[in-house]
Amino acid sequence: MKITIRLIVSLVFIVALVAVGFSSYQVRAEKKRLTAELERRAIILAESLQESVIPLIASNSLQKLNRLVERFGNRERLKGVAVYDRHGNILAVTPDLASKIPQPLPPAVKSVAENQPVGSLMSIDDKETYFYALPFSEGDKITGTLVLFHDASYIGVRLKEIWKHNLLRFLTLSILIVAITLLVIRWSITGPIAQIAAWMREMRSGKGKIDQLVSPRGDVLAPLISEVAHLAKSLAMARARAEEEARLRFKAESVWTANRLKEHMRAELKGKKLFLVSNREPYMHAKEGRNIRCIVPAGGLVTALDPVMRVCDGMWIAHGSGDADREVVDAEDKLRVPPDEPAYTLKRVWLTKEEEDGYYYGFSNEGLWPLCHITHTRPVFRLEDWVYYQKVNEKFAEALLKEISDEESPLVLIQDYHLALLPLLVKEKRPDAKVALFWHIPWPNPESFGICPWQQEILMGMLGADIIGFHIQYHCNNFLDTVDRFLESKINWEQFSVERGGSTTLIKPFPISVDFGNLVLDKVAAISEKELLRENLLKEIDLRVEYLGVGVDRLDYTKGIPERFRAIERFLEKYPEFIGKFTFVELGAPSRTHIKRYHDLIAEVEEIAEKINWRFQTKEWKPIVFLKAHHSHETIYRYYKASDICMVTSLHDGMNLVAKEFVASREDEDGALILSRFTGASRELSDAVIVNPYDIEGMADAVYSALNMETTERSERMKRMRAVVKEHNIYRWAGDLITELARLRVSSAEN
Repeated sequence: MKITIRLIVSLVFIVALVAVGFSSYQVRAEKKRLTAELERRAIILAESLQESVIPLIASNSLQKLNRLVERFGNRERLKGVAVYDRHGNILAVTPDLASKIPQPLPPAVKSVAENQPVGSLMSIDDKETYFYALPFSEGDKITGTLVLFHDASYIGVRLKEIWKHNLLRFLTLSILIVAITLLVIRWSITGPIAQIAAWMREMRSGKGKIDQLVSPRGDVLAPLISEVAHLAKSLAMARARAEEEARLRFKAESVWTANRLKEHMRAELKGKKLFLVSNREPYMHAKEGRNIRCIVPAGGLVTALDPVMRVCDGMWIAHGSGDADREVVDAEDKLRVPPDEPAYTLKRVWLTKEEEDGYYYGFSNEGLWPLCHITHTRPVFRLEDWVYYQKVNEKFAEALLKEISDEESPLVLIQDYHLALLPLLVKEKRPDAKVALFWHIPWPNPESFGICPWQQEILMGMLGADIIGFHIQYHCNNFLDTVDRFLESKINWEQFSVERGGSTTLIKPFPISVDFGNLVLDKVAAISEKELLRENLLKEIDLRVEYLGVGVDRLDYTKGIPERFRAIERFLEKYPEFIGKFTFVELGAPSRTHIKRYHDLIAEVEEIAEKINWRFQTKEWKPIVFLKAHHSHETIYRYYKASDICMVTSLHDGMNLVAKEFVASREDEDGALILSRFTGASRELSDAVIVNPYDIEGMADAVYSALNMETTERSERMKRMRAVVKEHNIYRWAGDLITELARLRVSSAEN
């Protein structure tokens, strides 16, 4: 109420100031205009009378002069006329004015003295009067002056009318502005705030739902609505997780959650920070015109590790690759992320174009990537790329060592094949550091790895770590066989460790996973959401189909996308009853397009999709929709939830988190996963439809089986897969890995 009164008073005061200012200006302008008009009439009349007055004075005809003055003194708004001699004495005057004007009249004397007209306002008989004195002469000699007196009282009347009318306008505008402002405030602010308050009361009592929050009218409260919804969602999820954890404790179960990981890390690390190092950054800043947009890069590494870093408030050191990355960091090349809810620190390392070409596109992705993925793409190893690879690893080591300089026994987690030399570089400077290296891609057999000219240097760099983690035991076995082949070392096959140079490195499987998300499910709501999502998505791609499939990949030759498309073509050939009923949507994110093999792959995928569509499509339907772009997580999850099948057909993959993301997204406990046997995920998700991506006939039949699978069987399979992903989630992966490091630290201290 007090705020409303203050607002009304403020509005009225501002309108009053504007009205007074405008009225004052209008009154001055109108007074000036009317006075000028009156002066103009006086000049014209005076000059006309002067021609008659001068001869009469010259002939001393004062009687005729008085009659002339009396005659003109009766005109409208002309109060009178007076004629003075050169000394200011009256020669003739309108009778009514004789007693009202002073003798002598100063303006008349001034007019004669200065030999120029004089005009001004004066008060006669308490009325505003305008006089105009015009001197006249006979030859070169001033003989007198003619003075006209006009009634100017109408000017004051006109000015009072202006004030009166503007006062009425002020009152009317004040009422309208106050009324409209109050309505707008109620409509856009107080009303929505009341709705938010009611919604929050419902949420606090546990009766409300997040999706019941009404969107604000307009955008005034949009930021508040967003933050309130985000806060409510966080609280709701926290409540749900707390309830679920209480239920699990009651059942003596142990599912890893963000809270459990946080408590676990607090207990194990005792306040120590986690330093994570990777080539790819979790948040990239790019320019969009004059604005800067924050982008989450595609890829399994970011998907898996960002939730872990949010929990531990550590530091992520990565290559700053966005064109606006330098503009948002501080003097130490750091910033807090995520932007909407800062939870940890990102430190960016800057690389030159030559370093990026040699280290990343060259040695890492034309050499190590195809070497480790046995997909019949020949690795390319160049000496200049190897030099840049070493140089960039040293640059990352320098950045990391600077950050851990004040840390006692720092905990370091290094990611992937881009930084294979980093563990040894760190341990040489900080032997007390506890270092883990997680290798996200497969590890080949010794014969394949022997192709690399610098295999010993790579292996020695990796063995600087205390722990080397792979996704599955098979990759661990391959790594130990490779070390046994190329390095002098002692391998303990019982403990799966390598002893070399007085240090020991554990080689262990840590199957990475995803954040499972909500623990409390509403299956009915999930089914309803699926139908609505499908309807909206089909409108977006302008199709009407009965069955929908999805694939989500970086456009990489290891993902088996051409094989997937050929399997869909063969599926439509073998089962023509699905023509017009089934569409497959491929969400492909372009990657490493500087490398010719990737550039050629994009052209190949587009060509295959176009060929299949040309063969089968109708006016209202086509079998393949290829959406080539960097898709947001929100878009990807919409397709996950709406699809009947998800195809993961990697030719070789360390784990593949798309498969686990699809399973985690299906709260409706429906949908079928077609999964390549050459992915690490196939070891865990045995209830998927397992396929050989090189077997086009087998994949075509798998699509048919998945689409025709009984509802009960499909649901049971999904339930079992969801149970696996729920139990073996990203928090368990991080917990297991950090536990190993923490225990190594304790063991080292005792020794």
